[in-house]
Amino acid sequence: MKKALFAILMILLVLACKEKPEEKPMYTLFVGTYTDGDSEGIYTYTFNSGTGELTNQQLAAKLTNPSYLALSKDHKNLYAVQETADFDSLGGGVTAFTLNDGVLKIQNSMGTQGAHPCHVSISGDGHLAVANYTGGNVALFNLNDDGSLGEHPQIIDHKLLDSTKTSHAHMAQFTADGLMVTDLGLDAIKRYKEDNGEFVPGSQPSLPFAEGAGPRHFTFGEGGKMLYVISELNSTISVFEKDTKGDYQEIQVVKTLDPNYQGNNACADLHLSPDGKFLYGSNRGENTIVIFAVNPESGTLSLVGRESVHGDWPRNFSMDPTGQFLLVANQKSSNIMVFKRDVEMGTLTFLNENKLPNPVCLVFE
Repeated sequence: MKKALFAILMILLVLACKEKPEEKPMYTLFVGTYTDGDSEGIYTYTFNSGTGELTNQQLAAKLTNPSYLALSKDHKNLYAVQETADFDSLGGGVTAFTLNDGVLKIQNSMGTQGAHPCHVSISGDGHLAVANYTGGNVALFNLNDDGSLGEHPQIIDHKLLDSTKTSHAHMAQFTADGLMVTDLGLDAIKRYKEDNGEFVPGSQPSLPFAEGAGPRHFTFGEGGKMLYVISELNSTISVFEKDTKGDYQEIQVVKTLDPNYQGNNACADLHLSPDGKFLYGSNRGENTIVIFAVNPESGTLSLVGRESVHGDWPRNFSMDPTGQFLLVANQKSSNIMVFKRDVEMGTLTFLNENKLPNPVCLVFE
């Protein structure tokens, strides 16, 4: 009798364990905002990767217009631009934080020597780059051992490159080859290499775009072989392929808008899915995320569809670390929208809305 009772208890225990749902990881989401309204700076949420819910909203750091954020690879430091023209007499600023258990502590702030810095990136080997949009230049800082900002940045001035156009450096990203900078005003991407501690023009110094395209953000596929660039002003995505010399050649340009859409539009952000099978881009105006499938052989794009962002002016978006969800920061409607991502089809399904004043950048820890 005791043996039978023990066997029944063991069966019930096994069944109970099978029925227990698998616990999914929780992540911290950092949100950069514009502070000319009700926002006060950088906010954090707890993201449930099982349900797609955002909870525990907190003000992590008071800062003026932290419109773009970058997290170090070791997750010990976070950097934020201050997108202003009056941090000091030369323009905007950038701030370094230490990060410990989701808590931010300011290390130091430096002027970027150009107005309205709008993008920041980290090299992984001790450099930090800031693109100054109105300033038309790029500030390159050396980082100290603790991740704080060093003094006397190198300034790459794009205003000197063209006397007929107005430079607007929009993204400065370190690459395996050095540094790439999109310049919306010059309709070009500028490439730089490091030489004796300074960044100088590379062997392919410039990638040209159509007049008035306004290249804004880019991402790489296939380990850097493919380059995808979203252009703000003519609502296109350009596909480049790296040749045997290391130069990028344009092989395709696709439109991001529905042909029936007749309103104004300004593209903003783009990201590849973790498996590289789908490319997503944000349309501000049409207020959609456009979805493309990536050809595994050629790297070219074919349209999957578009999904409404259920808000206004999707500036930045991000996929969570699992790749199962896509989150959109709608600047003008002051909300963050969470979508479930079909990893096989690439499509998006709206899940929930989270109110926050003027969100513009989403970074997962």
